[in-house]
Formats: sequence, C-alpha cells, structure tokens
Amino acid sequence: MAGGGSHQSDDGKKKARIEIIPLIDVVFFLLATFVLFTLSLNKIQSLPLNLPVAAPPGPTKPDDDSVTLQVSDQGTCYWNKELITVAEIRPRLVQYKTQVSNPRVLIAGDDKARFGTAVLALDEVRKAGIAQVSVETVVRGTGK
Repeated sequence: MAGGGSHQSDDGKKKARIEIIPLIDVVFFLLATFVLFTLSLNKIQSLPLNLPVAAPPGPTKPDDDSVTLQVSDQGTCYWNKELITVAEIRPRLVQYKTQVSNPRVLIAGDDKARFGTAVLALDEVRKAGIAQVSVETVVRGTGK
C-alpha cells in the first residue's frame, strides 16, 4: 500500500516544465527589434545620380569630326579606313588637333591587333594632348 499511496500523491502534484515555443517567439521578437534598432542608428546618406543608359548593341557611328584610329597587326593602322603606319599616327594627331576645335579619337582594333600596338596608339593620343579618347571593345574587320 505504500507504493499506492505515493502514486496518488504524485498525481496531485504537477511537474514544472519549460515551454520552448513561447521562448522562440520572444527570441525572434528581440532579434527583430535589435535589427531594426541598429538599422535606424545608421544615417543613410545618398547622392542623386544620373546613371548612363545602355544603348542596344550595334556598330558605333563616330561623329562627323571624330577620328577612328584602328589598330591592326604590327606596323599597320587605319586612320578613318585609310591605311597608315604607326610612325604616321603622331603627325596626323597633331594636325587633327589644330584643325578641329573639339578633337575626339576612337581607338578600335581588329582580330590581328596586338595589345602593345593599341597601347602605343593610346599613348600617342595622350602625347598629342587630346583628352576625349574612347576605346572600342568590339572587334572589327581589318580596315572597316
């Protein structure tokens, strides 16, 4: 009977349990509050920008007074589709700068172009004092 009596006293007594579901809710609430609070501490500063809009891909048309300087294999270049040598680049650029009020140069390359020749052409444009230089990233056919 001693076992039965103790069994009855256990039924009347409730064991303490920790419920995990409300604890998870409280932790998520504290986490969300902490995140929102830290975001409000940062002073967000921004500048208005006018971002460029991408043009659809296609052949680029140079302006009337701009020059296309196409670099080909070693020793050959094209000045607006006219075959010239690398040595002729500087005199033509100097003459072009004196003739046009706003000189612009587009440096292009074909499939035979070498990196060193393109850098040489870019350096010659810089030495001539022409500030508006563009480098075409699309490969053209030779002399086109």
